Amino acid sequence: MTESLSAAAFFAAKLAHETDPADLAAARAAGRAPLVLDVRNHAAWEQGHLPQAQHVPLAQLAERIGGFAPDTETEVVVYCWGPGCNGSTRGALVLAELGYSNVKELIGGYEYWVREGFAVVGGAGRTRSAPDPLTAPAA
Repeated sequence: MTESLSAAAFFAAKLAHETDPADLAAARAAGRAPLVLDVRNHAAWEQGHLPQAQHVPLAQLAERIGGFAPDTETEVVVYCWGPGCNGSTRGALVLAELGYSNVKELIGGYEYWVREGFAVVGGAGRTRSAPDPLTAPAA
């Protein structure tokens, strides 16, 4: 019985501190837009990023977060490249250590945001790719 309680606590905590692209898009559409932080480097940001995201490279996050979220209760979603990148995990940890209590990691990161067919902003302006049928249902 203890093992199932431990597993339940683990998964509840995990879900409390992550969101996925579809849930973030739904929250934005419902007017519940959290502060979204892209912690990748400048070249990655220029290649493409989520609309309305703020760019704060990971190395600058601790010193600059107050300019974006002076209230540690602010809902913040952090992302980086994708599942093979732990920059968003590191960024979420930095924020949690600074006392931000409502921090989530965007699982799948930029990669899955794009693969699910959501809009991005980059050098070509605002664009959208067709959803990858392996990550999102076909329309």
